[in-house]
Amino acid sequence: MKALEVKNLSFKYLIGKEKVFENLSLSINKGELVAIIGRNGSGKTTLCNLLRGFIPHLTQGDLEGDILLYDDSILKMDLSDLSDKIGYIFQNPFIQISGIKETVYEEIGFGLENLGVPRDEMIRRIEEIIKLLKIEDLKDKHPAELSGGQRQRVAIASILAMDPEILIIDEPTSQLDPKGTEEIFEIIKILKEQNKTIILVEHKIDLIAEYADRVILLNDKNIVFDGTTSEILSKEDVMSYGTNLPQIAKLGIEYNNKVEKLSKIPSVLEEAVEVFKDKV
Repeated sequence: MKALEVKNLSFKYLIGKEKVFENLSLSINKGELVAIIGRNGSGKTTLCNLLRGFIPHLTQGDLEGDILLYDDSILKMDLSDLSDKIGYIFQNPFIQISGIKETVYEEIGFGLENLGVPRDEMIRRIEEIIKLLKIEDLKDKHPAELSGGQRQRVAIASILAMDPEILIIDEPTSQLDPKGTEEIFEIIKILKEQNKTIILVEHKIDLIAEYADRVILLNDKNIVFDGTTSEILSKEDVMSYGTNLPQIAKLGIEYNNKVEKLSKIPSVLEEAVEVFKDKV
């Protein structure tokens, strides 16, 4: 079942000289974890803003084509209705924290308050999310006292409490250390196991190789590659578009080019073990 579908979309910002996208089409199935990759300036964040309705509802521009959410046009929906169905997690958790709540517990409930969720239901959801994300140790802390990784976990919790069907996550680890990054991807794993539909923009390609079901590479106003993670992140051509490959894939390509042809280029450790098991 298609959760989101982009149909023949072209877009240019009002102050832009050139189109960001031209005749772009894609679909994202319910329950998929799709990673969007591409060099800086390829339109990843713009695509996220289109998919969540911020364009054209809040940011204007010249837009042609359509974007469907379960067959309904996002362009014709109210932003409040979209926010119930699509959750957006910023790359900077300092933006997403409200700044007016005294505890993490209250912060997680802030969005629910704005939606007018009944108190009993609000408490149930907050406690459920705190347990799910294993942040019981943070619930009584002031959000301003948290580390970057902790703030990002709380920001994610506040979105999940509203129970959106689709999550758009824009570079959630760009400002985090390795420990914080690991914590965020543990949460992404939990969400994937819950069959959430996830669109992820992320530069840490080895983690994309491990977690994503599918990869879309943007370049020059459109999609260059779209396929399974294993398929796309084993292509040597990907690097010519300003995007890296997993270390295992690069080693596999080097072996394939200099030693002997492999049955496939591995992109994660499990594939490498299978490919090289008869070569040692």
